[in-house]
Amino acid sequence: MHHRAPAPSRRTLLTVTAAAAAAAVTGLTTPAAHAEADDLKLQRLIDRMSLEEKVGQLFVMRVYGHSATTPDQADIDANLAEIGVRTAAELVERYHVGGVIYFSWAHNTRDPQQIAALSNGIQQAALAQPTPVPVLISTDQEHGIVCRVGKPATLLPGAMALGAGGSHADARKAAQIAGEELAAVGIRQNYAPVADVNVNPANPVIGVRSFGSDPQAVAGLVAAQVKGYQRAGVAATSKHFPGHGDTAVDSHYGLPTITHTREQWAELDAPPFRSAIDAGIDSIMTAHIVVPALDPSEDPATLSRPILTGILREQLGYDGVVVTDSLGMEGVRTKYGDERVPVLALKAGVDQLLNPPKLDVAWNAVLKAVRDGELTEARLDESILRILRLKAKLGLFRQAYATRAAVERVVGTESHLAHADRIAEATTTLLLNEDGFLPLSPASHRSVLVVGADPASPSGTTGPPTTTLATALSELGFDATALSTGITPTAAKIEEAVAAAAGKDVVLVGTYNVSATSPQRTLVARLVATGVPVVTVAIRNPYDVARLGGQRATLAAYSWTDVELRAAVRVLAGRARPRGRLPVPIQNAEDPTKVLYPLGHGLSY
Repeated sequence: MHHRAPAPSRRTLLTVTAAAAAAAVTGLTTPAAHAEADDLKLQRLIDRMSLEEKVGQLFVMRVYGHSATTPDQADIDANLAEIGVRTAAELVERYHVGGVIYFSWAHNTRDPQQIAALSNGIQQAALAQPTPVPVLISTDQEHGIVCRVGKPATLLPGAMALGAGGSHADARKAAQIAGEELAAVGIRQNYAPVADVNVNPANPVIGVRSFGSDPQAVAGLVAAQVKGYQRAGVAATSKHFPGHGDTAVDSHYGLPTITHTREQWAELDAPPFRSAIDAGIDSIMTAHIVVPALDPSEDPATLSRPILTGILREQLGYDGVVVTDSLGMEGVRTKYGDERVPVLALKAGVDQLLNPPKLDVAWNAVLKAVRDGELTEARLDESILRILRLKAKLGLFRQAYATRAAVERVVGTESHLAHADRIAEATTTLLLNEDGFLPLSPASHRSVLVVGADPASPSGTTGPPTTTLATALSELGFDATALSTGITPTAAKIEEAVAAAAGKDVVLVGTYNVSATSPQRTLVARLVATGVPVVTVAIRNPYDVARLGGQRATLAAYSWTDVELRAAVRVLAGRARPRGRLPVPIQNAEDPTKVLYPLGHGLSY
């Protein structure tokens, strides 16, 4: 059993907050008329900070543990090894960090009440510092395939699914629900929505995290989500500037080069970022990509002054917070050492330095750069003012704490879950339906075998997909059994699936990123050869259909979370009409100049 630090009582919190706020910034207001007065108050707060505190405000850091003060021993060990502190509270105390990022793998996100208590513990540590400043807590809650906070929080369709739905109202509502639930647990900055335009089907890192391949359609959905997050009191973050949609390299593991001309960039990549800025976006995340047309030095965009200051600040007129993508990613580390990266990022125009591999190295490098005169203290103040403005806008100086009551009232409510189901149902896309094979009915196709890939749940709380699909079918009156064959089914597993198909009325295959050499192709071909009708559902990239043949019908679900899979089953069984339309074209696998299914394709019944 895990013992949790009890959440501090409301009275304690209010006393701590009141004392801290009184000593720091009181009565912050947000209307434009008061902006100058607010800036003066914030500037006075900055003037009280030591240089070390100023440097700390620029960093957003990971930390292991479910509690700010009493994490499990394994998390204490991980913190000591990677950061040199034992707990989140010590991280705040030693490095004065302005932000903390939550990850499920760092054990920050077990359940909503625990997350709220962790957030409160971090804020309590921050407001007990000599210069009390609340922490901006962030996470990557894109929904779909990137999700850090799982059930019982509401899980919603991801970007490409919303692109298939095509509804600005649904995109806005999804962001508002996501934002309200994050705010309730103390997470006030979300690294979403993705503003990349996915024009490369082979993109290994963006794909279904993008709303689609049409810049104008993506721009509209990005703006809708920004508005939804704003309604919820959460800072949205468009990423990854200047646009990560046309790359065949994953910047986590290498440094991609984007060969777009400046004109192509303006036409393809820029519109969603312009749209986000027009909608009043609070933060924009940089990409670790090289775009020679925008900066011939071939520095990654995260470290490029021509891109971040020249284009983003001066050309696009953006004056909000700029946050780096994780500084632990290989793409930003290939050209310069870890001690140069944060300094170069600040010189380029960045405000928040996210998740450096070694905080002491990065933190001391910035400190040294100021002491050596490479960076001025005024340059730091400029970024800190932007960060504090955002904290003030979010109301963190007035009330930094989450409450148990808000978690109970907001997170995973019946109303939110019902909205998620309704939105998901409008995203499922029917790509192929030979001779009107679908919808299925228990009367004609009662016995169903479900096989396919069972990738790990994005949030650790859903699936596995084959079981979810089989259960949802059973609930609708089918006799469904699940057999997990995996992302790379072995010959023995394929034989097992073929044997299990005998006597079934239909086989449903969940496919996952089918490549030219994927044994998933063999699985589908062997099942088709049994004569039992085969239906495929792409549980991630819709492009799978270009590599498969012989199936009677194909659906695209865009993600393998329960909400998407259950919606796909309702469509499969005719309980819902397929309404999704492809937000990307699907090219012929053998000849990419030929389009198999155009942008906007989608069948119905």
